Amino acid sequence: MTARIHSCRRYLLAAAFTGSLAALWACPASSQTAQPDLRPAPTPSDFAAATAEERRALEEYSKAWQSYQAAAGRYWSSIVEKRQLRNGKRARGEQLAISDYVLAQPPVYTGPPKPLRPVPHPVYVPVVADFLAAAQREFKFTPRLPQSENEFKRAYAKAALAAGLTRDQIVRIYGFEATGNGSYDVEAGLEHNKHGRAITTALGYNQLLATNSVEVLAEKGSEFIKALEVKVAAIPGTPQQALDGKIEVLRRMVAFVRSVPDAWNQHEILANTPKGLGVHALNLDLDIGPMLQTQKLVDSVVFARRKGLSRTLTAAELEMLNLTGDGNGFDMVTMPLSWRDQVPTANFFRASGYADNPVARRNNVVAKLIAATDAQMDEEIKKPGARELAALLQ
Repeated sequence: MTARIHSCRRYLLAAAFTGSLAALWACPASSQTAQPDLRPAPTPSDFAAATAEERRALEEYSKAWQSYQAAAGRYWSSIVEKRQLRNGKRARGEQLAISDYVLAQPPVYTGPPKPLRPVPHPVYVPVVADFLAAAQREFKFTPRLPQSENEFKRAYAKAALAAGLTRDQIVRIYGFEATGNGSYDVEAGLEHNKHGRAITTALGYNQLLATNSVEVLAEKGSEFIKALEVKVAAIPGTPQQALDGKIEVLRRMVAFVRSVPDAWNQHEILANTPKGLGVHALNLDLDIGPMLQTQKLVDSVVFARRKGLSRTLTAAELEMLNLTGDGNGFDMVTMPLSWRDQVPTANFFRASGYADNPVARRNNVVAKLIAATDAQMDEEIKKPGARELAALLQ
């Protein structure tokens, strides 16, 4: 099933890409392309509370907005139709043509802005302390935290290599996802200020959202349990007893995440419950966290191979699957190179996701988006955290 604005930094937003995760990079406004105004059209209550001058401004905005919305609706409907067309052709084993993609860029709202209204306070996003409290309260579980960052990195490196990821994929994706220097408990929005405001629940080296944690555990929980059972058999004494207790907790968590159909929207509902936040705390556990963080990438590699892509994905290509969802990412990385500078990135988004993604708008064709990802990786792997991880993979 497999779905951040701060000084040129990248964050994750749930479900901005079709069926999966979204990448939102943000840079100073002066460097961004124009962002479509996707605030809703005025409501009757807006007009009722407005002064005469505000009412005229609302009417002007409403007229321009409705015209834009009609054009945007037609455009994004064509995106969906073309995607369905491509999926059907692949299912029938037919060759794709570049005309199977929408080659025009999406319309941009250029009318007057909606008259400002008081902005509500931002919604609180749970943080690590909340995940730990929920795990203890809901499952009587306290993760085994590493004694040092290096200890977690070592466990992650071992798990990632054992799962079949390449050194290049491991280091470059860590650099891209975790800022090149992120800790095992880094959360989106708190990379540079732990006392700031979290933007999403994206957590750890690969920035898994709480929904990702629920989904991966639902699909791979049995394998995690088997891995811990193997570990138990090899360790005598007290550590064995602790692992036995952890396995029992994991079984209860697996039963919880499997209590709904295996679908992203269902997992998202669970992820936003106290129990779901407790499941997300598994990312912090030294025994389970590395497996959980690694599995999301491995699932994308397996998906590509199952679809017939036998070559090794570059780190930037794997990141496309990781960020846009396996189907969309596969679509991007398997299209002919000659198409990549012609096909807009909008083909791989929902309308709301595209509006929230200044990098996809600025790098508005596939070739530019992949190149921008590679360039960001080139910078991030120079940082101490990425270099430390690379040394552990020698």
